[in-house]
Amino acid sequence: MDFGITFPSYIRAYHDVKMAEDYGFTHAWFYDSQMCYSDVYATMALAAEHSRYIKLGTLVSILGNRIAPVTAHSIATINELAPGRVILGVGSGFTGRNVMGMPPAKLKTMRHEIEVIKKLLKGQEARYIEGTIERDIRFLNRNEGYINVRDGIPLYMASNGPKANDMVGELADGWVTIGLNPEYIKAGIAQIKAAAKNHGRNMRSLYTTNLTSGCVLRPGEDIMSPRVIRQVGPSAILLLHTNWDPKKMMPGPFAPPEVAGLAKKYYTQRIMKMKTPMSKRYQEMHAGHLTKLQKGEAEYLTPELIKLATLTGSPAEIIDRVKELEDAGITNLALNVCGTDARNIIREFGNEVIAKL
Repeated sequence: MDFGITFPSYIRAYHDVKMAEDYGFTHAWFYDSQMCYSDVYATMALAAEHSRYIKLGTLVSILGNRIAPVTAHSIATINELAPGRVILGVGSGFTGRNVMGMPPAKLKTMRHEIEVIKKLLKGQEARYIEGTIERDIRFLNRNEGYINVRDGIPLYMASNGPKANDMVGELADGWVTIGLNPEYIKAGIAQIKAAAKNHGRNMRSLYTTNLTSGCVLRPGEDIMSPRVIRQVGPSAILLLHTNWDPKKMMPGPFAPPEVAGLAKKYYTQRIMKMKTPMSKRYQEMHAGHLTKLQKGEAEYLTPELIKLATLTGSPAEIIDRVKELEDAGITNLALNVCGTDARNIIREFGNEVIAKL
């Protein structure tokens, strides 16, 4: 099992990336949400300059927020700083789009963007379409130190539905997912491998990255302690605030069945009573996304929600769950950093979990 540390891109994260490298983490991942965090590629550039071995990837770069040539150019620039250590994770934009009140990118848009990006990153010419205009494009000075397309850049895709999973099997080199249900993970991997086979691709082993969070409980510590809430609360509450339809500006039917009742309570008592006008409510919805709990959110956290959504428990309990997830097909556990201080989660998982596996 590989372990990643996942940053809400803060520009000085390079200090923590180096620490993660020293504690045995194999990957550093960075969110791309332009209205919430620092620029993802500027953050990665600094991390590249201050690390030696750890792999660096977007988790995920939002297709539709940047045109495909710009995305390819940005990740190829990072690859010049960290040759062969770079991964491009892409997705439709749950937060990166919704934080502007915009719907996620459509699969048709994603397909075109991915096809263009993959060709450019192979040093090939790509057919780029913008509106009614189609043009052939290529990197003009790719061997002069500006970018690096010599060392391969794998492309991973985030997906959580049948059509998107099929696209992973057809086009991507790896899968990014969320949720800690082994059966859900197994079903997704089987679907992606079947899609790959249907498209003439051999995907016997699928590199699967799971975005989660966690907290190693100290002896006698309660799962609802202030320290635990501070470290994993923003990740756990995500299961409730993802259930929001930005197109209709109202709650949607997307909460996992296990927390459906709690999600309904969250919406009726919190979201629907926000003072922010409905036309701007998406801003308040995402203000603390994966970084902090907003005022009043802690009351919706329960031990069951934390256990369902995060890797929280004693070292032995976490190690057992890690092995279960590995058996289900997870290759990389990407642990979310809540806020701008990753040192505690790096230290506790490095010492109590990674070192003991």
